[in-house]
Amino acid sequence: MTELKLFDKILLKTGETAYIVDALPHSYVCDIDKAAGTDTDFVYPDEIERVL
Repeated sequence: MTELKLFDKILLKTGETAYIVDALPHSYVCDIDKAAGTDTDFVYPDEIERVL
C-alpha cells in the first residue's frame, strides 16, 4: 500500500469511506462516513482497501 498522508480519502474494506485525521505508529485516526453522520475511530492498515 502507498504511504498515507493526513486528510487522504480512503476506502475501508467495509465499503465505507473515511478521511485520515491523525497518523499513529500502528494505526490511523479517521473520520468515517456513516449513514447517520460521521464517526471518528481508529483504523488499522489491514482494514484499508485503497486510497481514493
